[in-house]
Parts: sequence; C-alpha cells; structure tokens
Amino acid sequence: MAITIGMGDFIYEYKAEWARLPAGQTFQGPSAVAVDSQDRVYVFQRRGPPVMVFDREGKFLSAWPRRDGELEDAHHIYIGPDDSVYLADRDAHQVLKCTTEGEILMALGTRYRAALQAPFNHPSDIAVAPSGEIYVSDGYGNSSVHRFTPDGRHLGSFGDPGSGPGQFRVPHSIRVANDGRVYVCDRENSRVQVFSQDGAFLDQWTDFKYPMGIHIDAAQNVYVTDQVPRLSIYNLDGKLLARGRTFEFGHNVYSDSRGDIYAVDTANQRVQKFVKI
Repeated sequence: MAITIGMGDFIYEYKAEWARLPAGQTFQGPSAVAVDSQDRVYVFQRRGPPVMVFDREGKFLSAWPRRDGELEDAHHIYIGPDDSVYLADRDAHQVLKCTTEGEILMALGTRYRAALQAPFNHPSDIAVAPSGEIYVSDGYGNSSVHRFTPDGRHLGSFGDPGSGPGQFRVPHSIRVANDGRVYVCDRENSRVQVFSQDGAFLDQWTDFKYPMGIHIDAAQNVYVTDQVPRLSIYNLDGKLLARGRTFEFGHNVYSDSRGDIYAVDTANQRVQKFVKI
C-alpha cells in the first residue's frame, strides 16, 4: 500500500529509497537539500563529499570534492535564481556562494571569527530576494537576520534575543517571497515570523513545535517542517492549506518544478521524496 501525506490540493506519495547512491556509499550526516532550475537535487552533508547531486529520479550525478579547510559544518543550502548554490557553513561562521560544480564565488563573514549580533555567529540559512539581495538567518550564536547586496556588501541587520515581536531564539531557516516579505523559522520560540524587506515586524504564525525548515515554492506556497514531526503548507498570509505527519526529523524541505518535495531526515541519515499526486 502506498504511503501518502497531506490533504486537499496537496497530497503526496512517499517514494522509499529514492536516492540511488553509488555502490558502497551512504549519506554521511546529511543536513539539508535544495533543487535547481533543472530539477537537480543537491544534498548538503557534514562528512564525506560536502554536496552530492542527483537527478529528480534519484540517479547519482556527481559529488563535490571535500577540500581541507573549505567547508567545516554543513547546515542549510539554498539555490538562487541563477542556480548559484549558497551554503551555510555554520561552525566556520560563513556563508558561501558556489557554482553548481562547487567552485566558491563569494564568501560572506570572517572564517572562524564569530561576531556578536553581526555577521556571523553560527549562521543557519540563506535566501535571495527578487531584488537579488541576500538574507541570512544567524542563527545559533546570534539572534538576528542580516541583509546584503548581491555582491556581498552588508546593508544592515534586524532582530535581537528574546520572545517578543521581532526577537529570536535560534532563527533557524529563512525565505523571501516574491513580494519581498521575509519569513523566518524562530525555532526555540515555536513560531514563524514575517517581516518587511527592511526588517519591520508584520506577523507571526504560532502553531508549531520547534519549526526547523521553511521553503516557498514557485506558486508562493509556504512549506514548514517542525518537530511534531510534520509538514505544514500555508499561503503567504498564514492560511493553513494542508498538514501531515512525515519524516522523523525533517531538517528542511524543498520542492521541484513539478511540485514534488524532498526533505532531509537527519535522524535516519536519509533524503526522502514525496511525489505530488
């Protein structure tokens, strides 16, 4: 019997053993997954090859070589509109922009040098706005979001420690909608907060248990994973569209051009795929 999750217009069939790894290889500490414009799936992991690439059917395509001192601690991954690959190198206090083959194009933050409420102190995630500006949730040592120009100039920051509107306790994941609104998983406050593009607090969604990952698809539906564990799907204004219990520890979720979704289950060292039906 097929395993399905979701409801209404968002029903998915689970595809077990989706990724076909080369003989003798396993995932090694997978932390996050992202999908580019060609529906290539990138798995960011903490050991072994830092990034492994698959096609949408799970065929292994390539792996980035691990070079000494280049990537320290995989957290979240994001694919920009030009297919640049952004990596949150958490324990190195950097965000890296790379080509699809792994060549580093830009580094934000001072490597191995943490900063207090400034870029960065264990950053968690990255998003690129329609304007090309880069937003980073900064995440484990700080309680803030930083905003950069496309070429990496720091424009400003917002947020500080706490539980009030506009404050954070582990801003763990971030996305920017087409209209410029910024959505942040405020994990330890069990909420998603919504901001204007310049950081003004707009709204909060609170029906979560420690939300970990947020994703906005091409149709501007918002996907949130939390530690129930479950996947919740909203519109941009916070209306719940679908919800289902899913992977044991869905650290993040990402969709492809057909509406299928991928998630890293860190508890079980696997990447799961759910096909929209």
